[in-house]
Amino acid sequence: MTSSTPADVAMSGLSLEDARAQFARVPGYLSACTGGLPSRRTADALRAFVDAWASGGVDARAIGADVARCKELYGRIAGVAADRVAFGSQVSQLVSIVATSVPDGAEVLCAEGDFSSLTHPFEQLAARGVRVRYAPVSELAAAVSPATALVAFSLVQSATGEVAEADAIAEAAEAAGARTLVDLTQSLGWLPTTASRFDYTVCHAYKWLCAPRGTAFLTVRDGLDDSMTPLAAGWCSADDVWASCYAGHTPLAADAGRFDLSPSWPVIAATAAALELFAAVDRDAVHAHDVRLANLARAALGLAPADSAIVAWSDPEGADLAAMTVAGITASGRAGNARVAFHIWNTEEDVALLADALDRGERARVHGAEPSTLNA
Repeated sequence: MTSSTPADVAMSGLSLEDARAQFARVPGYLSACTGGLPSRRTADALRAFVDAWASGGVDARAIGADVARCKELYGRIAGVAADRVAFGSQVSQLVSIVATSVPDGAEVLCAEGDFSSLTHPFEQLAARGVRVRYAPVSELAAAVSPATALVAFSLVQSATGEVAEADAIAEAAEAAGARTLVDLTQSLGWLPTTASRFDYTVCHAYKWLCAPRGTAFLTVRDGLDDSMTPLAAGWCSADDVWASCYAGHTPLAADAGRFDLSPSWPVIAATAAALELFAAVDRDAVHAHDVRLANLARAALGLAPADSAIVAWSDPEGADLAAMTVAGITASGRAGNARVAFHIWNTEEDVALLADALDRGERARVHGAEPSTLNA
């Protein structure tokens, strides 16, 4: 089995419309913030792995080449060199490595209500005297103190879609001598971002980058490799993985590859296909498209415009989420909110479906009927 994303088919200079054409139309799928849809090439690559596996044709060295390709493509998307990228399977795994950089007795400052894969690893450091303090993401910059060793926050909040004031937070952290860890899982793919602005970043690629679940990335600012312990080091943590399979010769990679974890083989070629699309597409055009549709949805909901592709509103009883589900819309509920998201495959028709579903739901609540029984 050879790599399914060779250089001779790599995309370049992809327009928004050409990128959109790579996706099947799935009306009412408003859940990129929960899981992205695969492009046709991504789905084909995933099927090709299964076919090769079933026929005994899996080639571990070709998969290794695809891992290297994924790191190069991810670095291009995130704005860092490939040697600053480490490869894993889950965000919490990679955050746990960053947690080894926190000194005993230090403070980690996190955003209130942030996703637990980012915060939970730091809460496990209490035995070393590490304290985790929380502040609203909008007040995070002001909350940095001389005691803060690390500021950890999601660039875009999962539950609300709020975009953090990253520059102000990074400046406050630098002034206090603190480092920054930023989770890009809910931003990279729709919000143009440069990971090199921060000391460490993490990202799972199955949401806005539309890869299969099981591939996550860590970036490490140059010069900080020795700040962390590669506590999950294995045979993939060396420059030459095939020469470091057995005890007695297990050198660490000279760069961020020392933090690489063994990849989940079935998803690697498909991840490379997904990253090729987002490395090639006009990112500003994707951002403008996603936010425009989100703001059309906000207008239909009576909400103020915002610069986020995620739209969340209070829905403590889940009534709006139920109405959307009845209407065939794929959405989600988080922290007492209903939540939808708009990405590359969505259209104004999806906004109209959303508005109609919520209107039907409201009328059903007034009349005590099921939303599906009311005519438009």
